[in-house]
Amino acid sequence: MNSTDRKILNEIQSDFPITSRPYQDLGRRLNLTEDEVMSAVRRMKEDGIIRRIGGNFHSSRLNFVSTLCAAKVPEEKVDRFVEAVNRHPGVTHNYLRNNPYNIWFTFIAEDMRFIENALKEISEETGIEEILNLPAIKMFKIKVDFEV
Repeated sequence: MNSTDRKILNEIQSDFPITSRPYQDLGRRLNLTEDEVMSAVRRMKEDGIIRRIGGNFHSSRLNFVSTLCAAKVPEEKVDRFVEAVNRHPGVTHNYLRNNPYNIWFTFIAEDMRFIENALKEISEETGIEEILNLPAIKMFKIKVDFEV
């Protein structure tokens, strides 16, 4: 990454313009052209630096439920398990941890029944039987920006 990439990443984490020409607006704020911003973002997506650009919503205000899940996954099954989990659009984060419960992910859906069914499908597909479902009881929204 170069200094332009860093400037763009620092700017778009929490202040992506909601306009008809967001990359042009970002360019103005950063003294870059619209094409420079678009090219940098496209390259960073292709390189896996940017995973996605999209809104973050307060799920409970949309009458959705959320849960934190944890699974004990043998090392040789991690890739297959993660692939199965990540196919579900309600999965927002997925982490590998140094713990017996080594895969942690968050799941948001319209109701808990949907999540429970998805977890059952993931279990059946991967052979991982122990997936903890730890529903959110109280929601805390913390804004986190990472200085790049």
